[in-house]
Amino acid sequence: MSVPKYDELFNPLLRALRELGSSASVAELEDRVASLLQLSEEDVTTIHKGNRTRLSYNLAWARTYLKKFGLVDNSSRGVWSLTPKGQQTDKVDPDEVKRFVVARNREETLASEDESEELLASEELTWEDDALEAIKGMPAESFERLCQRLLRESGFIQVEITGRSGDGGIDGRGVVKLGQIISFHVHFQCKRYRDSISSPLIRDFRGAMVGRADKGIFITTGSFTRDARQEALRDGAPPLDLIDGDDLVKMLKTFRLGVTVREKIVEEVSVDKRWFETF
Repeated sequence: MSVPKYDELFNPLLRALRELGSSASVAELEDRVASLLQLSEEDVTTIHKGNRTRLSYNLAWARTYLKKFGLVDNSSRGVWSLTPKGQQTDKVDPDEVKRFVVARNREETLASEDESEELLASEELTWEDDALEAIKGMPAESFERLCQRLLRESGFIQVEITGRSGDGGIDGRGVVKLGQIISFHVHFQCKRYRDSISSPLIRDFRGAMVGRADKGIFITTGSFTRDARQEALRDGAPPLDLIDGDDLVKMLKTFRLGVTVREKIVEEVSVDKRWFETF
């Protein structure tokens, strides 16, 4: 089946959260919903907008609507969870959810359903897409240097770009220290992709780094297929860490690299009437 519309994902999303123990990361939710709906690999990797697959895009809308409806919530670390109301809700009427959210947004001065939906989508999608498009426009060498900078900002030392042809896709190496005592040698690969990284690329990278490093990191502006994620954690093989486009731009935001965050201070003012009675 093709990827359902965002409102058709409300109930699969709720079911996925329940099956995952009432909380999950975005990647875990996408994998579980795809499994519940028996979506094909092509379905879940088809790019819809920017770096977003259609499934990721529609699920972002579904999460936003269910959050407005009071059934799910998310933490600052991007973990989504069922609210107490959500834990007591097995299924919802999609039309009821949409009517509620549209009415609520009208109260917040949004003029129409189309305008409200556009705003809801942009809350999760706009700046990430802008950042990814800027990265995808960089020369390959510049992207490698950006990855080098991100690893350094993350605490890696001795980070070098190697990038030799015929080296199995290894673009660089570095060292990460734990507690100033234990060191791990890491090799990394960087790929500016608009599409999804498949499992053969993961196997090739692992084959190139085995025996030469303790860990491997695969960084891409695209995404990873389900098979690629499973291959990265395959039993009996050295595990690899995967950083997709969404993770990449979140790291840029965390370290304020090319992403400016302006915090707004909102005043909440109340009047203590008893204070005036003291005069």
